[in-house]
Amino acid sequence: MVVLLLVLAVLIAANLVYMFVSRKQPDKDYSTIGTRMKSWWGMFFIFALATLFSKTVSLISLMILCFFALQEYFSMIRGTRKADRRLFLWAYLAIPIQFYWIYIGWYGMFIVFIPLYVFLVLPIPRLLGKGTFGFLRSVSSTQWGLMLMVFGLSHLAYFQFATPEYGGGLVLFLVVLTQVNDVVHTLISLYVGRKKVVPTANAHLTWEGFVGALLATTGTSLALAPYLTPFSLTAAIWFGVLLSFAGFFGSLTVSVLKRDLLIGDEDKASTLKKSYLSQIDSLTYTAPVFFHVVRYFFDFM
Repeated sequence: MVVLLLVLAVLIAANLVYMFVSRKQPDKDYSTIGTRMKSWWGMFFIFALATLFSKTVSLISLMILCFFALQEYFSMIRGTRKADRRLFLWAYLAIPIQFYWIYIGWYGMFIVFIPLYVFLVLPIPRLLGKGTFGFLRSVSSTQWGLMLMVFGLSHLAYFQFATPEYGGGLVLFLVVLTQVNDVVHTLISLYVGRKKVVPTANAHLTWEGFVGALLATTGTSLALAPYLTPFSLTAAIWFGVLLSFAGFFGSLTVSVLKRDLLIGDEDKASTLKKSYLSQIDSLTYTAPVFFHVVRYFFDFM
């Protein structure tokens, strides 16, 4: 409860600072920070549900998060036909099945269901849909969406089932570090960033922002680890560095993915700059990476 109140206070303070700065400097584009604020409140709500009620409520909330992320991803795929939409339906059906494996604690099936079984079975509805035109693009783009928006994000739900004692703290630790990394990167890139990493995909990602975010994320990890995790200070440093790199590549990958899908549709591209998917892009990488590194090196998982 104390941790929840502390996080709530930090969120309120962050929102007040955002409102003040955005009004004082209207020439600066703070839209990315604004969308991040919304995701912070959403994650706080999910964490509060898990802490105050049960991990099952949190699991359902995260399942809904995956559904909306996948839905938004599918909305970016241009030129879909009836056969493609049938494929999307089968992809949506994989979400509750993936979360059922989490609920019953079947780690073996959880870890192979989407990468193996869905990968092999998913092309069948498309094959039966008649016609081979666009088969590879249709199936591969759907599988990419499932891997990132469902498989990657579903790891957030498994923490509390894998380690009930530390699960809630680990999820909060992961989410806070991921968001700190994103926001610091954006702010530094906005004010002092010069050397853009991939300007055609995401103008907010610069090398100056990457270095600043790496330092800020590592420092935040050192500060939070004693209160939210069983990690030593050395482990906290390594996890700060790891999550900074994973968050950077997650944000970059989803940015390039969206750019590729939206080429030729500038209106939709402009609209999706403030999209739901833009708020959780880094988590598609940080959640699975953090989960498996912790599981491999620590006995409590």
